[in-house]
Amino acid sequence: MDVFTTRTGQVRGRRSGRDPGIVAVRGLPYAAPPFGADRFREPRPAQAWDGVRECAAFGPVAPQSAELPGSPAWSPGDEDILTLNIWAPADGPGGLPVLVWIHGGAYVFGSSAQPDFDGTALAARGLVVVTLNHRLGFEGFGHVPADGEGPACPDNRGLLDQIAALEWVRDNIAAFGGSPGRVTLAGQSSGATSVACLMAADRARGLFHRAVLHSAVNACATVEGAARTTAEVAAAAGVPATRAGLLAASPQTLVSASDRVVDRYRQDPGSGQRHYDPAIYGPVADGVLLPSDPLEALAAGAGAEVELLVCHTTEEHWLLDAVGSSAKVTTEQRLGAFATDFGLPPQLVDAYRDRLPDAAPVLDAYRDRLPDAAPVLDVYLALYGDLLFAEYSSRLAEAHARAGGRTFLSRFDRRCGGDGGRVRAWHCADIPFAFGNLHEESLHFLTGGPPGPADHELSHRMADAWAAFAAQGDPGWAPLSGSGEGGAVRVWRTAGEEARETGAFRDLWRAAGLPLLAP
Repeated sequence: MDVFTTRTGQVRGRRSGRDPGIVAVRGLPYAAPPFGADRFREPRPAQAWDGVRECAAFGPVAPQSAELPGSPAWSPGDEDILTLNIWAPADGPGGLPVLVWIHGGAYVFGSSAQPDFDGTALAARGLVVVTLNHRLGFEGFGHVPADGEGPACPDNRGLLDQIAALEWVRDNIAAFGGSPGRVTLAGQSSGATSVACLMAADRARGLFHRAVLHSAVNACATVEGAARTTAEVAAAAGVPATRAGLLAASPQTLVSASDRVVDRYRQDPGSGQRHYDPAIYGPVADGVLLPSDPLEALAAGAGAEVELLVCHTTEEHWLLDAVGSSAKVTTEQRLGAFATDFGLPPQLVDAYRDRLPDAAPVLDAYRDRLPDAAPVLDVYLALYGDLLFAEYSSRLAEAHARAGGRTFLSRFDRRCGGDGGRVRAWHCADIPFAFGNLHEESLHFLTGGPPGPADHELSHRMADAWAAFAAQGDPGWAPLSGSGEGGAVRVWRTAGEEARETGAFRDLWRAAGLPLLAP
């Protein structure tokens, strides 16, 4: 019988359809529904139940407007959203390493039910895998002004949910064969930055011992910036930007209002940084839970006791262009405006234009000076992808190493595709490989079609590295040196794939001396 006893009651899982040696427990509440009297509050403990709770299906997703392939959509009225899922060897010996996963999605969409995150293959390598849902959008990261009536509503409620899930793991994971003293916290994109934030948060100290960051995103707001976003969203919702006004707006109203704010930025090229990829929510450096941007915090030594593995893809932003979530920049005028909006010096832009691989002719004005320069869109996507993800991820790794942390760095550069043709080494493409989920048809857009033998071999290597890091703190290559710059960098490619230089622009960013912190 696949029945497990937790502190709130017994649960029954189901054997994985992919591997009968793995039991999956889905939709298990780790905290109470964060609505009604608990809306905009810290997460509350889940209520206990009698009997055996059937945990065969994923729990409801957090309020959002996205509808992702292979994943459930949010329905207004769904409230029991703070749930987690567990994959564990059915007859494990106990004391197994635990991997806890936080999904990405710009802090406004996504869920633990995405097919990318099925934990079967990693559990078969001797891990107990946990994935979780948390509050998103305004519910999770919107700033709620204090009004002097009742306790203040905390910023970073999504991060507080993640901490509550980690506390649940600490208190209950032994029942599933896992060790609370061997927890690795992992995430991708906004999930990776969430992990970095929790490395910097005193409140999360001791709840995890290793961390994996895939494509951490450079996005952390000040309290003042978060308050400005609240004012915009409240205006779009037609309610006062007060605690009472925001509580009077339904989750659906705030989701719709947030989408309208985002759309206005998309439609206005003169709206500054948010025009290019309008992610309006994220962690807030509130001085309470999060003392500062995680890059600053890690550089100051926060989380130095946590062993860290960082990975980013080499062509991050091409995915956002392919799915239409990033502004199109195809003229030199727009490229110049982009550089100005982000404070990027002209010499950095020209160096990217000159160094990009697969260069093609551009405007006549540049042909004499840079005859092999890349097209404008490629320059923009390469610059923005590094600014948001690759450079930020690399700096997090280097800051952690310089502060004395044991740190490993890798890059995903697989560019060959299956029957669907060649694809970029773009954002999210590394995750199905690391989880061992290449078989999922809904993910073939990311990976270029059905996988071939070389793809499966790459996936085995990546999943093995994850499992080894979670178990022993050693993914199979040398850590960065104490200076943060020496040491091996693992590059993930399929066997026989043509090697090319990665990290080719790191020296340009160092020379520019850009801080990379959000304004």
